[in-house]
Amino acid sequence: MSIINTAQFKIRDYECDAYGHLNHANYIRLMQEAAFDASTAVGYPKDRYEAMQRLWLARETEIEYRAPLFYGDTVTIRTWVADFRQVRSLRIYEFYRGEELVAQAQTDWVYMDRETGKVVPVPLEVVAAYAGDDPVQRLPRNGFPPPPNAPNGAYTLRKRVEWRDIDGAQHLNNAAYFNYIEDCAIQVAAHFGWPSSRTMGAGLALVAHRHHIEYREPGLMDDEIDITTWLFNVKRASATRHYNFVRARDGALLAQAQTQWAAISLETGKPVRVPADFVADFGPNIAG
Repeated sequence: MSIINTAQFKIRDYECDAYGHLNHANYIRLMQEAAFDASTAVGYPKDRYEAMQRLWLARETEIEYRAPLFYGDTVTIRTWVADFRQVRSLRIYEFYRGEELVAQAQTDWVYMDRETGKVVPVPLEVVAAYAGDDPVQRLPRNGFPPPPNAPNGAYTLRKRVEWRDIDGAQHLNNAAYFNYIEDCAIQVAAHFGWPSSRTMGAGLALVAHRHHIEYREPGLMDDEIDITTWLFNVKRASATRHYNFVRARDGALLAQAQTQWAAISLETGKPVRVPADFVADFGPNIAG
């Protein structure tokens, strides 16, 4: 079978958000660490890839949150490679607190030449190292779901890529997009009259249940990125928010993302109905 690697991490206080939950972006950072550990375990540490002038870049990531993680929790991440294609590979992640499955995720990685930035075929010896005794599979890809057209009240936040957002490949790091998504969600809520103080004052928390992001082109240092967002599929206790990441200087679509947000009670942690005035205030930002 495919080689399964296990890594454990203790949640630190500074990794948590204002609700006391492990921040969304930090799930992605833990996934990256678990993937590095798994590669090292099969003989392909980061420095070997650097010597080969090769690297894996994320093309698409999906993550579903089932239960929050808190400061002091120990999380175990099980990860394995589920398939290989000519230039791509799908890695699966499961997050456990004890026996409880608290999140699950997958990332579709693309194999690239570090110097030219072009995709190249994955060598058979690399496939064999990760696949173990399993035959090479080709699992179906659903692709990124097309959003409804943006409404007139679509909201745009401009962010400049800073040094802290850049990784060793000199690109805007995958996890930093999740920080940008959070920033944009907070700002669009304030724009439509629901700053975090009002939401929390109403006893509500808006938490992510699922993220899906597709990376198209790398963001670079000092790039100005326009993040345009709107809501759709609004239900009693949840809604989906779409985000387009567009580089301001040339209009290139760097990434697109969708997040399913859920309303929960701050007191009980259980799902609650979204207030009618909340939905009314966001009306111009809702597609369809």
